[in-house]
Amino acid sequence: MSESTTLFLYDLATYLLNGITQGSVYALIALGYTMVYGIIQLINFAHGEFYMMGAFIGFFALVSGVPIWLALPASMLGAGLLAMVTERLVYRPLRNAGRIPALVTALGMSLFFQYAGQALLGATPRSFPQVIPTKTYQWGELYVTNIQLLIIFCTFVLMVFLWWLVNKTRVGKAMRATSFNHHVAELMGIDTNKIIGLTFFIGGAFAGVAGILVGMYYNTIDPTMGMIPGIKAFVAAVLGGIGIIPGAVLGGLVLGVAENLVVGLWVSTYRDAIAFAILILILLFKPAGLLGSPKREKI
Repeated sequence: MSESTTLFLYDLATYLLNGITQGSVYALIALGYTMVYGIIQLINFAHGEFYMMGAFIGFFALVSGVPIWLALPASMLGAGLLAMVTERLVYRPLRNAGRIPALVTALGMSLFFQYAGQALLGATPRSFPQVIPTKTYQWGELYVTNIQLLIIFCTFVLMVFLWWLVNKTRVGKAMRATSFNHHVAELMGIDTNKIIGLTFFIGGAFAGVAGILVGMYYNTIDPTMGMIPGIKAFVAAVLGGIGIIPGAVLGGLVLGVAENLVVGLWVSTYRDAIAFAILILILLFKPAGLLGSPKREKI
């Protein structure tokens, strides 16, 4: 094998590793999208802002001297509670108003959180504290950092936890029943409002942990940081099959890898465009997503 071929393979492996890292972040956010949609068929475009709030909660906790092992659950708790309160005060009154009013409201909440964040926190990006010293491991010409491994590990652990919660517990059974039919679930004694609130909390918590991990990875945060990742996470959820938990993770990884391959092998300015190109293609050729199956609806 020639030296140029070897270097190309190492470069390709680097792009794939970076893509898996970025895709893991998309996957954590997309899990919230897919859970909420699976329960109440709402596309919560404000979900990216829970990711932003998780980053800032972690930031303020760390600069206050809180250790990272406490700052991480604090970010999850804060973002999860914000998501739950948003559902209770904003989305619940509109639950029976139809999908369009709820969708427009979600877009409005996204803008509200962005501008409220800029008003309260300032628009200037902030440097994230270096609480975990970055270590780099080398295999030949392939380099991987401990932060990348942490992001990938957290995504895998949280995905497994969510799969266990939904499929192996009574709470998960109640979630699946609520997703199938709200009215029947209530007749069976399930408090659907609590289940929906819990779903928002879990989705917000996952976005919050993504926020603090990204802060450690890129070392900078700002009040508008959730807009583009939030949209891309929605693309990832649709790509994998919205409403399907493994699909959200698969979609996030595919999108992250595709972006980094475009940056490394083509033109870096097309990085954001590839997400929407993938969305258009999946809607044209497989609207149910990679792991989804078409469903017939009686009209």
